[in-house]
Amino acid sequence: MDLVLALKALIMGIVEGLTEFLPISSTGHLILAGSLLNFTGETVKVFEIVIQAGAMLAVCWEYRARIARVLGGLSSDASARKFVINLAIAFLPLAALGLLFGKKIKAALFAPVPVAIAFIVGGLLILWVERRNKSNPVKARINSVDEMSALDALKIGIAQAFALIPGTSRSGATIIGGMLFGMSRKAATEFSFFLAMPTLIGATIYSLYKERALLTAADLPVFGIGTIAAFVSAFLCVRWLLRYISSHDFTVFAWYRIVFGLVVIASAYSGWVVWAD
Repeated sequence: MDLVLALKALIMGIVEGLTEFLPISSTGHLILAGSLLNFTGETVKVFEIVIQAGAMLAVCWEYRARIARVLGGLSSDASARKFVINLAIAFLPLAALGLLFGKKIKAALFAPVPVAIAFIVGGLLILWVERRNKSNPVKARINSVDEMSALDALKIGIAQAFALIPGTSRSGATIIGGMLFGMSRKAATEFSFFLAMPTLIGATIYSLYKERALLTAADLPVFGIGTIAAFVSAFLCVRWLLRYISSHDFTVFAWYRIVFGLVVIASAYSGWVVWAD
């Protein structure tokens, strides 16, 4: 295997794992990292989706006991069935809009400057939500994912659909959306983790099927390196994030998004960095 290619896959996997569950956009970071590494092309786009499965498996491992209880209780536990139904409802808006508009969005917006703009807009939105919560604190209506209604799940699913715009952040959209709709920070974050499971599994299976003609056996080691790196880094990130939100808000991520977006735009228009599309 080409060692340079393996190193690029390792870096991309680490980037995916560290950014998938933070409100800073994994897709946006992968686009930017791939551009800097000159790791681009149609096969790479499939790679970027497939390694998300590694990040998703980290959540499955972290919540393995909860997942086992839900699966074991589907036939007898009403709360387990309600949980699965809510996940399905929340998944549908993104799946439907992705099938309808995903190709057009990729053609128009999967580039560094549009991603940077989305970074900045998302950062400003997070700042607004956090300052709104501080100036007008309201007790959360939902403190556990088990307290969600089908309507709550649909609202968060609609919020997640905004993540079709690269740079928006799937986790950011669901967490901030959940907080706006009355969920506690912890409940919104945990539901974002659980919602990643059908979302990332669906995206991976669909992408592999749709682009199967692009893939060969020679791609397997590269995909494997990226997926394992994403799993390890995502597992560490999820553990850290759960501790972090117990005593912090998301303001630091908002400022990170804004500064990073401004740097990308400045570098693109000044010629400091030649960003590859």
